[in-house]
Amino acid sequence: MTIVIVRPEDLGESEISRWRELQEANPSLDNPFLSVEFTLAMGRLRDYVRVAVIQDNNTITGFFPYERHSFGIGKPLGGFLTTCHGLISAPELKVDVRSLLRACKISVFDFDHLVPGQPTFASYESDVRPAPVMDLSMGFEAYIDQVKTNSPKNLKTIRYKERKLGREQGELRFEWNSADVETLRTLTSWKSGQYRRTGRVDRFAQPWIVRLLDEMHAEKSETFAGVLTMIYAGDRPVAGHFGLRTATTLVGWFPAYDPEFARYSPGIVHHLRMAEHAAGSGLRRVDMGKGGREYKSWLKSGDLFVAEGRVSRPSPAAAVHWIGRTPVNKIRTIITDHPYLYRFADRVLKGFGRMRSPAQNQSSAPAVKEPWGVG
Repeated sequence: MTIVIVRPEDLGESEISRWRELQEANPSLDNPFLSVEFTLAMGRLRDYVRVAVIQDNNTITGFFPYERHSFGIGKPLGGFLTTCHGLISAPELKVDVRSLLRACKISVFDFDHLVPGQPTFASYESDVRPAPVMDLSMGFEAYIDQVKTNSPKNLKTIRYKERKLGREQGELRFEWNSADVETLRTLTSWKSGQYRRTGRVDRFAQPWIVRLLDEMHAEKSETFAGVLTMIYAGDRPVAGHFGLRTATTLVGWFPAYDPEFARYSPGIVHHLRMAEHAAGSGLRRVDMGKGGREYKSWLKSGDLFVAEGRVSRPSPAAAVHWIGRTPVNKIRTIITDHPYLYRFADRVLKGFGRMRSPAQNQSSAPAVKEPWGVG
């Protein structure tokens, strides 16, 4: 077995085809953040992105996309932006993980959304967490029947608010897979406002992230695409979402809504409409991501799972990284596991957001990983 490290742009057509072949043959890899298109885009925008190409007897058996930062610190591709990472390979592939890190020239690799059970990393998993999904494999009506069973009162309330929004603000119209860049800008401006109000880092203050969304929005193939959705009341946009999809799975990424319409719960109204159109477009599930908001517990009709853990080679950099990161990760897990603690932390961050100046909001907020919410 040999491991060759390349930049994404150095992947040839044969390597790209092999990547797609391995991903499509392994159901556990059905996530757009594992697609070669996402890695290529990240490589164009960030100079620390690398790919380990794993070969056995001159046959490519796997790919490992990652980020190599200062002092040999390795991070998952996309880091705080993504909800899935891991090896793109056949399910049974096992690579000596320390040899992999050595080849990658990294001393430590922290993961919190790894495809669970991959033989290379399985023994280093410290926890496996559920990621709620909207299962559309039997169609939207079967899904909504499950939601009725899970939480009939919540669904009834949302349907009431949906009708009220239409009566008071104008007939509702849902747009699936919009190609309009200005609609994307509307969505990201709402999201920036939400980040600032809630004391979180405004990701769209970083030009490369804006460019990444633009590139993903332009991707329109059968197996990988950006999907922009928006719900309108009359002529006014009220809630939307931008996510990525494979041929069968839509992954939630950036949902947001106009706070002027907050009393109607437009984000959840949008989610249900989005699930209906996703099912009508042949998608089999919407992945909502692990942790976070209570609404997921009644919107979900199933779970995927992601693993958390850490692997390292003995080095001073790995030791310093452990001291700085491990306690934070444990605290985050405890908070997201307990609704009361999550709500308390959310209130604290919102208060912090109200106290800070716009300039501070763009540069110095604590790096809190915000789960996929309804906006």
